[in-house]
Amino acid sequence: MIIPELPEYLTSLGGEDYKGLIISLFTLTAGLSRPFSGKLADKIGRVPVMIFGAGVCLIVSLLYPLISGVAGFLCLRFFHGFSTGFTPTGISAYVADIVPFNRRGEAMGLQSLFSSLGMAAGPALGGLIADLYGITTVFYCSSAVALISILLLVRLKETVSDKERPHFKHLALKKNEVLESRVFAPSFVLFFSYLSFGIILTIIPDFSDYLSINNKGIFFAVFTISSLAIRLIAGRASDKYGRIPVLKAATFCLAVAMTSIAFSESSSMLLFSGVLFGFAIGMTSPTIAAWTIDLSLPEYRGRALATMYIALEAGIGIGALSSGWLYANNSQNFPLVFLVGGTGALVAMVYLFIKRKQKPQLA
Repeated sequence: MIIPELPEYLTSLGGEDYKGLIISLFTLTAGLSRPFSGKLADKIGRVPVMIFGAGVCLIVSLLYPLISGVAGFLCLRFFHGFSTGFTPTGISAYVADIVPFNRRGEAMGLQSLFSSLGMAAGPALGGLIADLYGITTVFYCSSAVALISILLLVRLKETVSDKERPHFKHLALKKNEVLESRVFAPSFVLFFSYLSFGIILTIIPDFSDYLSINNKGIFFAVFTISSLAIRLIAGRASDKYGRIPVLKAATFCLAVAMTSIAFSESSSMLLFSGVLFGFAIGMTSPTIAAWTIDLSLPEYRGRALATMYIALEAGIGIGALSSGWLYANNSQNFPLVFLVGGTGALVAMVYLFIKRKQKPQLA
């Protein structure tokens, strides 16, 4: 809801040179918190982890309007990352606990379908609210949505049967608790695929202005809606034909989409490219999640999913930071920035073609 408006908001605070940090600081915290959220999801349960992340979103969204300086804004972006660092880890582990092996792809597709509905409605709605009532109202609406999430989460039945009581010892991480080596392959593909996502989140608002598109959230709505139609199809296809074949198609589509965006000279061309981008993300997200669950051990499922999300946050964060640096508020650099994302997609595709198959966990 708030992302499309943040570059302009940061500029109004005098921080136009720090646009790359809007996403990268957020994803840095999310990535750093993943090992903790993964361990806590396995130890104290999925539901508390989800509620904590939503609670962070509620509180930080209320604090944005109270900040008047660049440093304070960037500090809030840093702490806001805990929301994404916790809630998605708990959600994915919860879903993995309650679905059978042969329908994991479909289940991840359904989960990501509703995630995409939120991502489609959020930016478009946020842009509309900002135009009508100002960005302060957008922040309050974001906080209200987080509160609704918490009210829904407290009604869920916990899936971890032998959960432990929360204790400070759970925050002490051993070396083998940071990353799950079994899920390196899907994490590698996700990292190079989501470099493009970080670029899109950071640069598209300015690129939309450059192409005279008034609502900076419309591209996000278009690509997210386009991903809805393919998520369940991709999830079911990965159950039937395998994760790697679907991901090969996804990474190819992503490379084409980023190249098309790079050479867009009109709003119609950009939005068409957004449709392709949505197809690519719609195929990638549920398939990677199902592949990660396939390779993980049940008792370390939270850790495995946290590792996957670390790769996701690293890809988004590095993509955002590098794109802000390459763009440097110079419109002539737009093509270069988007082509970097296309190159990352090609790296992921090449890896998939040389990848040797691993045996999935059936539990």
